[in-house]
Amino acid sequence: MMFLYPDKSNMKPIRYLNLAALLLGFSITAVVAQTDTTSYNGQEYHVDISGKDTNPGTKTAPFRTIRHAADVAQPGDVITVHQGVYREHVSPPRGGESGQKRITYQAAPGEHVQIKGSELVTNWVKVQNDTWKATLPNSFFGDFNPYTNVIHGGWFQPRKQGEPKSMDRVFHTGAVYLNGDWLDEAPTLDEALGVASTNALWFGSVDATNTTLWAQFEGVDPNRQMVEINVRQTVFYPDQEGRNYITVRGFDMSQAATQWASPIAVQYGLIGPHWSKGWIIESNKVSYSRCAGISLGKYDDPRDKDAGKYVSETLKANPKVWFAPSNREETFGVIDLAIKHGWSKDTVGHHIVRNNEVFNCEQAGIVGHLGAVFSVITGNSVHDTYVRRLFHGSEQAGIKIHAAIDVEISHNHLYRNHIGIWLDWMAQGTRVTGNLFHDNTGDQDLIMEIDHGPIVVDNNIFLSPFFARGVISRSVAFTHNLIGGKMPLVSWNLRIPPFCKPHSTEIAGVHDCPSGDHSFYNNLFVKDFDNSEYDTHMLMVRQDGNVFLDATKHSRYEKNALFKPDFDSGIKIIEKPDGWYLEMQSDKAWKSERTRKLVTTELLGTAWVPDQPYTNPDGSPLKINTDYFGKQRDESNPFPGPFETTETGRQLMKVWPLN
Repeated sequence: MMFLYPDKSNMKPIRYLNLAALLLGFSITAVVAQTDTTSYNGQEYHVDISGKDTNPGTKTAPFRTIRHAADVAQPGDVITVHQGVYREHVSPPRGGESGQKRITYQAAPGEHVQIKGSELVTNWVKVQNDTWKATLPNSFFGDFNPYTNVIHGGWFQPRKQGEPKSMDRVFHTGAVYLNGDWLDEAPTLDEALGVASTNALWFGSVDATNTTLWAQFEGVDPNRQMVEINVRQTVFYPDQEGRNYITVRGFDMSQAATQWASPIAVQYGLIGPHWSKGWIIESNKVSYSRCAGISLGKYDDPRDKDAGKYVSETLKANPKVWFAPSNREETFGVIDLAIKHGWSKDTVGHHIVRNNEVFNCEQAGIVGHLGAVFSVITGNSVHDTYVRRLFHGSEQAGIKIHAAIDVEISHNHLYRNHIGIWLDWMAQGTRVTGNLFHDNTGDQDLIMEIDHGPIVVDNNIFLSPFFARGVISRSVAFTHNLIGGKMPLVSWNLRIPPFCKPHSTEIAGVHDCPSGDHSFYNNLFVKDFDNSEYDTHMLMVRQDGNVFLDATKHSRYEKNALFKPDFDSGIKIIEKPDGWYLEMQSDKAWKSERTRKLVTTELLGTAWVPDQPYTNPDGSPLKINTDYFGKQRDESNPFPGPFETTETGRQLMKVWPLN
């Protein structure tokens, strides 16, 4: 029987066992390491499509390929790539030495530099209807052929969502593009030979000698258009781990044959650090990845497929943990293997992913299990992921992170994704702040699944139909958010996830995870929200200073709330040529009618299971004293919601981009 306590007054969390000794028998060093972005004055190498790799790499005699520049560059050097299309896989053979002495790859300022995982195909022959055929020797693909590489992995379902298992079919990591946009993979050759409909199709077949592709090009001659096919699995991704302190800046990267990024296997992305430390991925465009765009995820381990066998026998023998229904032994096994592999603050994470645009990735825009720890994901526009929906699974989101330990996810724009942000397993010390969510087509902006917290969710704008379909986690503080969607609650889940010592990767134990021990301070609920479900919840909830408009409902725990059932906010999100605007009705009287508390570490207290205060991810005291725009709040009586406003009536505010 699991333990549940509705009153915490004289209780401490029950730890079923100490995994620090259990999983390994030794502790992991938890040394704080910060990513320093200070530049180092090293050698600058230039790359140009008119260059030669036999050149010295100067501006007047540049290299031809980025890969050759990578082979030459040493810590502290900069590689500047000039305008053009580079069809290559960049695998840095080395990284920098520190944040001050990193290797930087950058597009030349003001120049459009594309790096593609595809190749052009120009030998199409018409077959029938709008279907054409191209035959390529298998040698064209080298040692990786995407048209034999079948998409597979944990929690992957090879069929459309809602279809029965009998509809399972084969999907490949290959793809065909017409003028930059991809076609859909057909299940059979007969369908690809048929009359083209709304979504044009392609089909591939590989024999011992050749790869043959059939594709529908409605009304055009593909030999007179730009037709590309996936050839490389990744675009910018080291072949080996430990390529630390690399900056990748300003590129347009696309068209990669990525495999499904399961949390219990290697997680390939179109770009990613591959189990390294201190990368900066900034101001890039990342698109058309078959599965994941940016991966901060797991390394490759040949034992992954049998990971459940590698869990410590003591853990496996504990029935309270191991035989709980829905616990996946391979999940524990992968964590165990990663710790033995050296997962710690010293070896991985500490990445900065900022100001990128990520779109048209059919699994996730940004993904990562274990490798995203102590990272900052900020200022990114992540949209239109999982839009074709030919296959599905349980890993699709704009941002999907497992083990988001001391991760900051801030000031991102997430729209037209299946799910906006999904924090799965072991989010601890995480802050989700200042993000804009809307039109996420899976109807939900945020999922927190099997996390012990503490998690702070503040100053966000949630406008999809479901703010959070199910918060299957505990110790989450929601403060100063604008919430325009529903949040049906899940009170209990049978899985028993691990938790860590504060600000560390050192496993402290495992615990059951009923939803609750949540806080709601100074939020603005504008429609559809029903907080009364907490009235029958097992764990206590703290609610104070919130404003409920229209037909939104409060719970019995609510203190000092303001209820305005006849107030229609008229809220809407509007796209204009210069960005996205929020239109809504507001009332400055919401401030004078109630006095609210400033949200701080002291007010929020301590997360129950890890016994950890609500702080910033770096451990410094938390104080929500600025709003969505960075404007200073009135600390004596902050305004509810994400905006510290003094206006009444219709407001039209530019909410993206903010610069």
